[in-house]
Amino acid sequence: MTTNYDVAILGGGLAGLTLARQLKMENENLQIVILEKLDHPVPEAAFKVGESSVEIGAHYFAEVLKLKQHIEQEQLPKFGLRFFFNPQGQECLSNGLEMGLSEFFPKPSYQLDRGRLENHLGELVAQQGVCFLDGAKVRKVDLNEDRATHRVHYQRENENQSLTAQWVVDASGRAGILKKKLDLAEEVDHKIQAAWFRVGARIQIDDFCENDEWLKVRGNVKQRWLSTNHLMGKGYWVWLIPLASGNTSIGIVTDPRIHPLSQYNNLEKALAWLQEHQPQTAKAILAHDNKIMDFKALKNVAYGCKQVFSANRWALTGEAGVFLDPFYSPGSDFIAMSNSFITQLILRDISGKPIGSQTNIYEQLYFSLFRGTLDIYTNQYLLFGNMQIMPLKILWDYAVYWAHSAFLFIHQRLWDLSIFIHLRAPLQRITELNRSMQHFFNDWNDKVNATLEDSFLDQAQVRFMYDLNNGLMGTLDREAFVKQYLENVQQLELFGQEIREKIMGISCEKDPLSASHPKEMDLPEAPLFLENILPVLRL
Repeated sequence: MTTNYDVAILGGGLAGLTLARQLKMENENLQIVILEKLDHPVPEAAFKVGESSVEIGAHYFAEVLKLKQHIEQEQLPKFGLRFFFNPQGQECLSNGLEMGLSEFFPKPSYQLDRGRLENHLGELVAQQGVCFLDGAKVRKVDLNEDRATHRVHYQRENENQSLTAQWVVDASGRAGILKKKLDLAEEVDHKIQAAWFRVGARIQIDDFCENDEWLKVRGNVKQRWLSTNHLMGKGYWVWLIPLASGNTSIGIVTDPRIHPLSQYNNLEKALAWLQEHQPQTAKAILAHDNKIMDFKALKNVAYGCKQVFSANRWALTGEAGVFLDPFYSPGSDFIAMSNSFITQLILRDISGKPIGSQTNIYEQLYFSLFRGTLDIYTNQYLLFGNMQIMPLKILWDYAVYWAHSAFLFIHQRLWDLSIFIHLRAPLQRITELNRSMQHFFNDWNDKVNATLEDSFLDQAQVRFMYDLNNGLMGTLDREAFVKQYLENVQQLELFGQEIREKIMGISCEKDPLSASHPKEMDLPEAPLFLENILPVLRL
């Protein structure tokens, strides 16, 4: 077995396996080794977050990595993100506001059994010629500058071994091998805590209410259980995610200022907490209490990193670098983006081209996306039980995602540096606009918060949202891409203005945030975007 490689990947989870496959698909001659501490194959329903994918991650898995056949045959389709807002203590989901889809949007996303997917990826990369060393524990990494190779020391089968590589990529998750070695850990202002577990049964939210009338009133939607279901309350949300293996993933995520981890940091406490805050979910779980598979609590969920890419031929990807929040399921998105940046750098470096400037710009772009996404979470958990503000925030957050980051990635422009010369100003505008809207939602949280009984907000009936999602389909040449991106920015301007003017009943002149909106446009009397939303939210 060779001990000299082009790329050594530390960690054979989702981030490491997908990077290896992507690199091999781009250059089959690359010599790649993966060092994974766990033995393979891993159990299905592997105990990892990241089962719910959204459009960037889903596109990356299905189209970039060519995993569509496996996903369609061995995983589950995802019926979008679905949210339930219930008055405190209500026994039935029909007594509150539901926000979700009545039909699938054009761009697909998936529910992924991580164990099943990672086992499949392990087989694929081995077929591609990747050296996959499972049961290998990395002991030390010696990084060298200039063109000298790096050395990785590891233990496998009770033997101490080492190998050399031109590139070392840390995909070791929260173990953060290079992050710890290089002191790259960085805190973020967003403080959340979480606990999660798996149940060896299908927990179907469609069965939570015995009266079928609530289903008929809400568009007679079928298979709500295929959604990533979010059960919302002030300072918290609970997830229900189905897995193709027949299991259900359940998680509690909270702002510790309202719901400290000590209230649910073991299984007994977590079930008691659910009985208080989400009694129907607790009842469904307790019906299968002998099938609860595992439990984990985590104090510091979100974190940053000082550096993720280096011209000295090392990089961090996935949770080894940064992690935001499981709300909106961005984990696989950031794997897709970091892996794609790293792939571009390695291919350029292997071909003998300089990578210094590209490394700096890619890192700036990556951190810009990270910070922009962080804005939608920071200090926002106080809104989570608000039935009027939170649905507007969800629509806004997804509009920004589909118009901006998903649009850039899926149309393969995120790493096209030449195009950013034309888009520098609109890119900055979206960042400013999004930040000001997040402050706006926070400002109005205590002013607007009516209880909405037995209501259904169907996202599929919001034409603007459907069109943005549909804009992720197909291919666009350079000119068409720039034209559409600029139109997306203008649409976001108008959407944000309509929320502030029409929904809140205030003028731009009286809006304390108007200073951050220098390009106000005239709105017609009739709503442009919220025609089907205003009556539901009673605004």
